[in-house]
Amino acid sequence: MHNLDNYLNYLNRYSNFSEVYFSGTLANGISFKNGSLSQVSSSNSSGYAFRALDRSISFGATNEEEWSIVKEHLDRVIENSRVPGRNKLSNEGVFKDKWEVAVKRKIEDMALEDKISILKDIDQILIEKKIPMRILSIADIRQKEILVNSEGTEIEGDISKVAFFGVIGYYENGNFEQRFIQLGFSGGYEALEYWDLFNTISNEAEALKRSVIAKSINPGYYDLVVGPEISGIVAHESAGHPMELDRILGREMSQAGESFIKFQDMGKQVGSQHVNVVDDPTIEHSYGYYKYDRDGVKAKKRYLYKNGLINEFLSNRESAGRVNLKSTAASRISEWDKDPIPRMSTTFIEPGEYSLEELIEDVKHGIYMKSYNEWNIDDIRFNEKYVGLEAYILENGRIGEQIRRPTLETTTIKFYSSIDAVGKDLKFFAGTCGKGDPMQGVDVWMGGPHARLRNIYMR
Repeated sequence: MHNLDNYLNYLNRYSNFSEVYFSGTLANGISFKNGSLSQVSSSNSSGYAFRALDRSISFGATNEEEWSIVKEHLDRVIENSRVPGRNKLSNEGVFKDKWEVAVKRKIEDMALEDKISILKDIDQILIEKKIPMRILSIADIRQKEILVNSEGTEIEGDISKVAFFGVIGYYENGNFEQRFIQLGFSGGYEALEYWDLFNTISNEAEALKRSVIAKSINPGYYDLVVGPEISGIVAHESAGHPMELDRILGREMSQAGESFIKFQDMGKQVGSQHVNVVDDPTIEHSYGYYKYDRDGVKAKKRYLYKNGLINEFLSNRESAGRVNLKSTAASRISEWDKDPIPRMSTTFIEPGEYSLEELIEDVKHGIYMKSYNEWNIDDIRFNEKYVGLEAYILENGRIGEQIRRPTLETTTIKFYSSIDAVGKDLKFFAGTCGKGDPMQGVDVWMGGPHARLRNIYMR
């Protein structure tokens, strides 16, 4: 931490608050396309990021070690902090800690040949299923980070992650469907067992093939049972994003949109009493797992919507400081040279008390939408659309035949207000959440249980 201390001491001479962050990341990736090895990559990146606060908060970054070059960046950060602007951070505790992601099968111990073998085996499964379009990849990263600030915080983190991504496509009788599969895990290559990867891919291929030849529904009002994948994308898009405090305060207005929620809406009803939407970075092995956020604030579970009411914003020290609140430890970055902003981690509808069978048995005329192949939502996160991939008709409490592309067009409040029962199961799916300018794509989980909605228009 010798350089960090020197850089911090320099900033301290001219700032009311200063911070130095270091990150070093080794990333590896391998891809197959229709049975052929298409890419093998490896990268090693590292650098320093600086923040200072005087009359405003300023940010700078460099991957240079030469003092004369680093000093230029530090001086620029100091100079920019003297420009009038936002000059308040929330008051938080001082933390000194070292943390790491628990790992059973180290990333470094997985040979390139073993990764190639895994993708070949998956590709062979898909060939046997007669899937013509197959794009598959495995990636892993090992990141070490250090954060120090003028308040006394010293945090060191050691993060390992493994990811799988696939695109499969199937064509029959003039119809084509494709499926995006993204899996993520904080840890080592024990992820393969956690995902049950080979069975997962096999099941996805079978559902895709059935979806192509399934019949469409008649438009009308149905009771709707959604699976964890639908719960997850809805929680992420229509609870997580609109509850980001920087978006609510207008910082994201020209970049990623605004929010239908206003700061003064705390306590306003957006759903039924059965709805609790959580964002929790502390779930071990979740793809967005962290113990401390990028501001050095200790992570915690956040209830965005609680009993159907707006409850808690996602904030970092900068956005919370603007409205005299405590940070909810949602400060994240995609790379070391990006400005920290409020972001989600693992966002989900909290489980209830019903089994899937109990949710379905009370449905006389409905639809079970297990997964999706398309979604859309407006810039204020209110009007939204979800198109089912694996979906089934429900009749008299039983799952019937698979149906093709049932489509739900609704609003955030209508969706959550229509929920009358929530399942007790819980499953997560990985994603890459984009936000900011320059764009930052961060690793997230999203998910939830099965949930039942009453009298929803579907087409």
